[in-house]
Amino acid sequence: MSDALSKAPQPRHHDALWQNRRVLITGGLGFIGSTLARRLAGLGADVLVVDSMVPEYGGNLFNLDGCEGQVRTNISDIRDPYSMRHLVGDRELVFNLAGQTSHLDSMHDPFTDLAINCTAQLSLLEICRKHNPAAKIVFASTRQIYGRPQYLPVDERHPLNPVDVNGINKIAGESYHMLYNQVYGLRSTVLRLTNTYGPRMRIKDARQTFLGVWLRAVIEGRPFEVWGGEQLRDFTYVDDAVDALMLMAGNDALDGKAFNLGGDGIVSLRETAETLVKVSGGSFAIREFPAERKRIDIGDYYGDDGAFRAVSGWTPRVSLEEGLRRTVAFYRQHLDRYL
Repeated sequence: MSDALSKAPQPRHHDALWQNRRVLITGGLGFIGSTLARRLAGLGADVLVVDSMVPEYGGNLFNLDGCEGQVRTNISDIRDPYSMRHLVGDRELVFNLAGQTSHLDSMHDPFTDLAINCTAQLSLLEICRKHNPAAKIVFASTRQIYGRPQYLPVDERHPLNPVDVNGINKIAGESYHMLYNQVYGLRSTVLRLTNTYGPRMRIKDARQTFLGVWLRAVIEGRPFEVWGGEQLRDFTYVDDAVDALMLMAGNDALDGKAFNLGGDGIVSLRETAETLVKVSGGSFAIREFPAERKRIDIGDYYGDDGAFRAVSGWTPRVSLEEGLRRTVAFYRQHLDRYL
């Protein structure tokens, strides 16, 4: 273990850091939000999750199965300022994970994406500014804001040039959080996530990630399609992403800054498919990109998250092969809950 890592907060082990902390998680019945809620509740935090449970956006009550009595749940929409004013209340920490994640949906229905990923974010910040200005906010952004990379790996200095409406609105959401930190002293920080995967991810369609469709196919005994195949990507296992979010919340030196998050290496889509087949069985076929998807595909992408690792001590703990093995095992047991 490096000196930097040994000195960094270790959120899996330091119960005292989270004991009785009053936490709100928007999008808390979704994939990453529920994993975070489970972790924090296990460490003794007072966790309140809010989720709209709109069918297209990934919320699933089963994601908090076994947490009855440990996590409080409120079915509300981040777009409703009256509900959010009540829910923000006395929360010390707000993990702002609610969002519309489908890039294709953002092109088909741009105004809904605008309402969720932009307008609602500004509304939440205004509520915090007026009614809970002491709260710390961690905002989950996306690597999609960079668009097609002009160079690799992509660091935080890379131009922001998104290829879809979702990316544009996520830039606005980020910018609001940074502005409110700078102008009003509302402590906010941003983590730009890459391809996050793991148990509880959406697998019934490709609204969250293509990997979900692959997982469903292999578990159901069907071949899956890999579009292109040679594109390079980085992946973050969900527990590693949760570690990073918790480190963001626990380090005030990161306020007012945005950081990339990556994974344990760079891998092509073909190699990713081969790894999935290795741990689960099944087969796949390489296909050309559908024209509709090709227009918003970003080509190769892998990020430089060296800045975040340097200031936080974060490092991924779960390899792609191990993460896929854990994920396949989860869905073999609970597939019916996610279809």
